[in-house]
Amino acid sequence: MAELSRRRMLVSGGALGALGALGAAAPAHARSLLDWTWSPSGSVAGAGAGADPRWVWDAEADPLVASLLDGGAVPEVNKLLWNWTRNDQPLPAGLPADLRAFMEKARQLPSWADRGKLETAAEFNKSRGLYLNLLNGVGGGMLSTAIPKEARSVYYSKGGADMEDRVAKTSILGFAVGALDAYRPEGSCIVEAVKTRLVHAAVRHLLQQSPQWTGDIPISQEDMLVTWHTLPTFAMRRMRDWKVPITPAQSTAYLHVWQVTAHLLGIRDEYIPATWAAAEAQSDQVLPPNMGPTPEGVELTDVLLGQLAEQTSPGSISRPLCNALARYLVGDQVADWDGIGREPVWGPLVTAAWPALVKFREGLVPLPLVPEAAWVLDEAARQYILFYLTKGKETKIEIPTTNRPE
Repeated sequence: MAELSRRRMLVSGGALGALGALGAAAPAHARSLLDWTWSPSGSVAGAGAGADPRWVWDAEADPLVASLLDGGAVPEVNKLLWNWTRNDQPLPAGLPADLRAFMEKARQLPSWADRGKLETAAEFNKSRGLYLNLLNGVGGGMLSTAIPKEARSVYYSKGGADMEDRVAKTSILGFAVGALDAYRPEGSCIVEAVKTRLVHAAVRHLLQQSPQWTGDIPISQEDMLVTWHTLPTFAMRRMRDWKVPITPAQSTAYLHVWQVTAHLLGIRDEYIPATWAAAEAQSDQVLPPNMGPTPEGVELTDVLLGQLAEQTSPGSISRPLCNALARYLVGDQVADWDGIGREPVWGPLVTAAWPALVKFREGLVPLPLVPEAAWVLDEAARQYILFYLTKGKETKIEIPTTNRPE
């Protein structure tokens, strides 16, 4: 492992000690005390074997990508897929036959996908993009670094060595989900989800060859569910906390766009929650035992918040403000696990000001053209973030061929 700073190690250790005996238990030990009890009857499939998702991975993608990596075919595959960008675009010529067959199947929307709900979700994103970008980007990012298995898999995989590039590529998928044309023919969400599924399969194969990786095969179905809940489930809960007006149709549609995305990422239908009640029940089962502090998570958090501060206002007081905002979004326990400092000035200000800002903003949303104007501003912010992270270079999701250089 790359040398972690003594300060970060101490911060992580301090947070661990503050949790007491239960918190000090490794997440794997905490999880072993709780059998998988979430019923597949609450899934979009409505039924299933009920197997513990800790021991389920991606039976279709994993052997295929492993064979591509072992055969040295991935660089050429990445080259061929570079310009595959639209949902309705044919796959490029020259792909290995088994990969083409897999991708043609993987790019199909599930039979239960509802075009009307996907369009409603796009309209919801138009007026709520500010909250969703903040919650999925900053909030989801801080939660992910407090998930030991995810933090370690990011840190020791290729992306951990260049977090700007890693965040840019993660943002590509996140922004695709929230785009107005996400699942329209001209959109890109199907493309980015299928590419991400291939990346996950590669990371599973490669990390098991790393001397730094110990434990189970990474990115199990449970691991993907845990990450999934740090995005839509977390975002919906926080918007409800902020009393953001959301109609039942909007709520259902927002869940649906993430259900479809989960399917395309390779999560089995029997694990994808059918309702928000089922999602919250599943989240309450899988998130707490899979969260906690790690040195890797603390270091990644420091990098992520440093990037956010630079994007916001280089050379200013923005890092303390970003610390305060991150702590407000995810709460004190997760912030302590992540080594996010407490800000005595900005902390109380953010806590007091944000609810007032939401209330003011929601008073304006029903006015004519306000959702459209909000979308323009949010889209400009997304493009700025990607431009900053990529230094203006074209960046796309690619299958890795190595782990983090040591």
